[in-house]
Amino acid sequence: MSVLKSFLAATGLLTSGLLATHAVAQPTQYPLTIENCGVEVTFDKAPAKAIGLGQNSAEILLLLGLEDRMAGTAFWPSKVLPQIAEANAKVKLLTVEFPTFESILAENPDFVAAALPSLLGPDSKVAKREDFAKVGVPTYLSPSTCLAKTANSDVYGGRDRLWNMESLYKEIDELSQIFDVADRGQALIADLKSREAALRASVSPSGEKLSYVFWFSSPSPSADAYVGGKYGASGYIADLLGGVNAIEAEAEWPTVGWEAIIAANPSVIVVASLDRNRWELDKPEAKIQFLTTDPATSQMPAVKNNAVVVMDGQAMNPTVRTIYGAEQVAEQLKARGLLK
Repeated sequence: MSVLKSFLAATGLLTSGLLATHAVAQPTQYPLTIENCGVEVTFDKAPAKAIGLGQNSAEILLLLGLEDRMAGTAFWPSKVLPQIAEANAKVKLLTVEFPTFESILAENPDFVAAALPSLLGPDSKVAKREDFAKVGVPTYLSPSTCLAKTANSDVYGGRDRLWNMESLYKEIDELSQIFDVADRGQALIADLKSREAALRASVSPSGEKLSYVFWFSSPSPSADAYVGGKYGASGYIADLLGGVNAIEAEAEWPTVGWEAIIAANPSVIVVASLDRNRWELDKPEAKIQFLTTDPATSQMPAVKNNAVVVMDGQAMNPTVRTIYGAEQVAEQLKARGLLK
């Protein structure tokens, strides 16, 4: 069974006949030119030594069964999806944090796919797109994270409308075209769409509409919290589950003080589980301990009502994991009677 089919089967996405009946995708005709985040990129042939720069980019390439055409990966907030762990083990890990430009070039890549502008954007400390262009390496940045800097944004940019999965589907489609595996891309998209629709149809609030705060992490309990912005993937998850994001900031990852979070009075607090080892509060247990023992946060209705749930932190980014996160939250809230 292929990596893609194994993944779909293991996650409940493989339905009878679905992979066989989706529209047959046409082979890629090279040269292929794609407009990506305002940059035209041309490919004369399918890449053979790609770098997955950022977890979402790496996992999409692995889900498309491209491990034999990957020269390395970097920047992993969480461990790889278990369904593709075996495939990932075949690919060199440069670092779980930010790599250097030199370490990427040392792998002699012929393509770099990046998940975040902090890894490939104009202000990136790793490299800029023009740095790779100068050495003849085409690049691709996730359409979900091509965000403009505005007065209301942060270093990650900001949004004026709710993110949705169409940006992710576009990313999967374009990457599959670049590698001439469009049929695999369409299969993955079809099944993720089915999963998204099934989840939206399966939930409804038990009472009034729930409001959510998605807490990614904090350097310390006294520091402001990094939370999911109103229109990012966290807002999408809240909407998918029939609720709203209690955070009104348009910035992608606003830092918010606990007084403001308490004042927002969310029905549910979603805490991220991260496998990286940057801060103590990356751990969900540390977040929950703070919420339940701090004199102020312990009095929040969400904490008193046991409406604190754990979600994969990578799902708070607009990624292939976002649906996983929504499913995790829905399962926990259904078990507590907060969702039907």
